Amino acid sequence: MNLSQATATAPSAPADPHPRAGQSLSGAEIVVQVLADEGCRVLFGYSGGAILPVYDAVFRHNAQRRGADGREPMPLIVPANEQGAGFMAAGYARATGAVGVAIVTSGPGATNLVTPIRDAMADSIPLVAICGQVPTAMLGSDAFQEAPVAGIMGACAKHVFLVTEPAQLEATLRSAFEIARSGRPGPVVIDIPKNVQNASLVFDGACRLPLPGYRSRLRALEHSHLDEATCAELFRALMQARRPLIYAGGGVIAGAAAPALAAFVEAFGIPVTTTLMGLGGFDTTHPLALHLLGMHGTAHANYAVEDCDFLLALGARFDDRVAGVPEQFAPRARYLAQIDIDPAEIGKVKRVHWHHAGPLAPALERLTAHGRAHALRPQLADWHAHIAALKRAHGLDWDRASALIQPQAVIEAINRITRGEAIISTGVGQHQMWAAQYFDFRRPRHWLTSGSMGTMGFGLPAAIGAQFARPDALVIDIDGDGSIRMNLGELETVTTYDLPIKVVVLNNVGDGMVRQWQRLFFGSRFAATDKNLHKKDFVRAAQADGFAWARRLERKDELEATIAAFLAHPGPAFLEVMVDPDAGVYPMVGPGASYAQMITGPFIASRAARPPAEADVPATAMF
Repeated sequence: MNLSQATATAPSAPADPHPRAGQSLSGAEIVVQVLADEGCRVLFGYSGGAILPVYDAVFRHNAQRRGADGREPMPLIVPANEQGAGFMAAGYARATGAVGVAIVTSGPGATNLVTPIRDAMADSIPLVAICGQVPTAMLGSDAFQEAPVAGIMGACAKHVFLVTEPAQLEATLRSAFEIARSGRPGPVVIDIPKNVQNASLVFDGACRLPLPGYRSRLRALEHSHLDEATCAELFRALMQARRPLIYAGGGVIAGAAAPALAAFVEAFGIPVTTTLMGLGGFDTTHPLALHLLGMHGTAHANYAVEDCDFLLALGARFDDRVAGVPEQFAPRARYLAQIDIDPAEIGKVKRVHWHHAGPLAPALERLTAHGRAHALRPQLADWHAHIAALKRAHGLDWDRASALIQPQAVIEAINRITRGEAIISTGVGQHQMWAAQYFDFRRPRHWLTSGSMGTMGFGLPAAIGAQFARPDALVIDIDGDGSIRMNLGELETVTTYDLPIKVVVLNNVGDGMVRQWQRLFFGSRFAATDKNLHKKDFVRAAQADGFAWARRLERKDELEATIAAFLAHPGPAFLEVMVDPDAGVYPMVGPGASYAQMITGPFIASRAARPPAEADVPATAMF
């Protein structure tokens, strides 16, 4: 169904009418006014013929409202490529929780957004992408720079609107923001033909599309309530457990549930491990934090998953990088419970015994209140001691004696200086996993990475978006020589807008993660992953793009001083670090393997067998 053709409606009349209600505006001016109404503080996009009316309206909006200091209320940031615009909008959204906005032209402009849109969908990131389109009379005629955006994007976005009726434009725009940010967040695409942008319309100020089914499902989720019996059922199992564990995912962050999770852990003392997307949802420096689990999770977290007898999944979906072999994931857990905003994720991969579909924060608050009201607190001293022992015996480590610079040493030095307070974005590959493992993440929205899609080239534009979102914050892009190549043109965007972003390239002269797989599983046949013959001089490229501070680090004894100077530089700074090309990411759970078969590498201790039988839960059922 083309929802943009539905009758517009205002679900509830505002107390006061919009100051521009009843005015005659062009479609493009309505686009800009709705963006302003929705609280957009910055836009990202690349111009082109089919979107020029909107761009002109943005220009006029900013010119008329520019402050005495010259600042524009809604600046439009121009990247090197539309993909960069999409990832900048995603970085903005990930750093704030607000909806990020990208505006591009038709045809190749729109198709260059496909990867960021799919990336945002996979990681539940709220975006609105506005695409110009050829006039409605020319749709389907293979006109210049025409692309079937609705068909292309429909498979990878939360929703796509093609606005063919000018009168539905305002309602469609407002509804797009509502859909993007509500329920399980995601990207919404609005394809606007040029004649719709130029149409003369009457501004309403409040209208939205009816969307009865969507809003009904949302209301049901938002009003879902854990009753006394349901809470009691979970606590009966929890109080019988000897080794309970919380498995926290990105939903903790998307649902603003970090404070509720911290209170729940404080009340009941349950250790927490987080997914890649969940990093920062629980303070990784907390004594009960096990940090990352999964394919490249910490060994102690993965062993804790192996040992637990009760698992509570919060905003997590048992994806393949966590539960690669679902039937062998948490094999000793007699009771699995799950809370998620998306009912489709409940039991999708692994059957659970207890579940709740609804917003995470109020659910945790309700459970915490129930447990406290009934003075319920599991006795977990032995489990806490076991967790502490796992951390001591199987903690992360690396080749500290090597004469070569180890990538983990770079991450540890940055973490030490920033005290875990920087916003970290990454590309995708080994550098991404080292950053996830060795940084401290004390709070949400300080970790920006392409999780489910694993999109190389994400890190630099995402850092740009985050810096616009948080101009007060230290933003660092940890990148790899392979990944940063994908969107290297955005270095110029950093200096064009004089952003104090710090870019670190861990150069191992190749596509390190793929090369690691080739070494382990393909007989060290490094097909297409060795970059020794490539001639890219990253430092000179950064200098050419305007970085006044751009250096290459090759000596181990200069690491601390160089990183300190790099982070202290007040403006944009670029540091290339030549790291050990053979350094691997460990632990690693190989394809088709369980956590018991985890490869810990040469510097992390592994355990050869399961814990002693007497430590296991008695065979009596817990449910």
